[in-house]
Amino acid sequence: MQIRVYMKNAAILTLSGLVLRVLGMGFRVFVAASIGSEGMGLYQLILSVYTVFVSLASAGMNVAATRLAAQSLARGRSMARTVRRLVLAAGALGVVAMVLQFSLAEPLAHYVLHDVRGALSLKILAPSLPVMAVAGALRGCFLARRRVEPNAVAQLVEQLVRMGIVWLALRRFAHWGAGYACAAVLAGNTVSEVVSCLLMVLFARKDPGLRSHGAGQESRRAPFSGRELAAIVLPVEGSRILAGVLQAAEASLIPLCLTLYLGDRAAAVSQYGALKGMALPLLFFPFSILSALSSLLMPEIARAHARRDHAAAVRLIRVTLRSAGLFSMLAGCCFVLFGAPVALLLYGDEQVAVFIRVLGFVAPFMYLESMVDGLLKGLGEQLATFRYSLLDYALRILCIVVLLPRFGITAFLAIMAGSNLLTFGLNTARLLQRAQMPTELFSWLGRPLLFALASGTAGQAVLLAAGTRLPGLLAAGITVCGVFGLLVVLFGGLPLPGKGKSRRMPY
Repeated sequence: MQIRVYMKNAAILTLSGLVLRVLGMGFRVFVAASIGSEGMGLYQLILSVYTVFVSLASAGMNVAATRLAAQSLARGRSMARTVRRLVLAAGALGVVAMVLQFSLAEPLAHYVLHDVRGALSLKILAPSLPVMAVAGALRGCFLARRRVEPNAVAQLVEQLVRMGIVWLALRRFAHWGAGYACAAVLAGNTVSEVVSCLLMVLFARKDPGLRSHGAGQESRRAPFSGRELAAIVLPVEGSRILAGVLQAAEASLIPLCLTLYLGDRAAAVSQYGALKGMALPLLFFPFSILSALSSLLMPEIARAHARRDHAAAVRLIRVTLRSAGLFSMLAGCCFVLFGAPVALLLYGDEQVAVFIRVLGFVAPFMYLESMVDGLLKGLGEQLATFRYSLLDYALRILCIVVLLPRFGITAFLAIMAGSNLLTFGLNTARLLQRAQMPTELFSWLGRPLLFALASGTAGQAVLLAAGTRLPGLLAAGITVCGVFGLLVVLFGGLPLPGKGKSRRMPY
């Protein structure tokens, strides 16, 4: 791996990710203030159904594009043919998903969302699927080329376009009710996806690396076979679609079961919106840093996997888990200490504040589970993640049906905690077995936890002295990050991928 290129790309993705998260968080706060918690609940229900069709359109192709483009580069195959075949396959899947979503919008709204107001939004979202699929395939090709600037620029423009359209649309339609307000918000999503796709196409046409035709004998061979494409796409598509279907079923069941507990459908949808539409986006706000790391490491692990270079793959996995463990524990500490006052500052909702504080204890495992999932996909373990996702969603749905009507939202918070611990444990065990590497729990979890406890104690002292208003929160947050960073430098420096003896993977 070229360390300089990697560090440059990491810096670009981290910075752009933070900017996007800040814009997205501001966007969420504005939308929540405009449509209320009930509107946010309906919005999240619509997105849960939309996610199923997004998975059909692009989930498998996003992974396939990164891996197959990296493979074509490693083998000296034609990148022009690789890109063309990936874009055509992605576009075809996107069109199928679009037709299905548009055709099924009304029955889905009636029988799945249990709210006919969602049909209009589902129809408005349908045209975004083909362009999203094509843009995702091109992003994967750029990541394989170790070029992240096009992705960062396109996503930034996409977010700005979305925010502008939503701001204009809500000014006109917010007072028409939650159904039209959600449709106005999601119209911005469709238009912004079109703009993003057009930008990615322009970047691809200007990139000489994506227009190269290879060299020598390898250039005349097909860049990848249909069997190779299907071997990546089908497991990922199957697992993501099934996960999306189960997620949509879960999203549909939560308001229903909460209604049985509360006796009020509107209150149940509002509670669901406060959790899924307000608390969880804030909880995943810092994840942009880790998602940048994951996006960069996945093609590198795919390259090591293709070369059967065991030592390089283990180094990359170790770097990822140690870095993710440190960052995740720091984020969890900040949420436990400062999440509630920050949520009150942003939303003015006591219920959201409680959700954030409780889930802050689980946030490290949420982050780490997402990272381990990406590592497994880089090693070609899509079927394993599929099995674990299936088990997880089946258990979640069973627990929702049994526990929510009796214990309400408290039960769902406990279900979320147990679910993340289960999937983190299963995925991590599979990763260690696949990579044939030892468990390093102290490096991944133990040391970061000690750092978090020490820095959290210092931050809590500052918070008690300065108060929970914005200046006090900033002072306490700086204290926590400063103490944590000092402890990392002194006792647990971040590892960098070094050079080691390479040996072939035993598969």
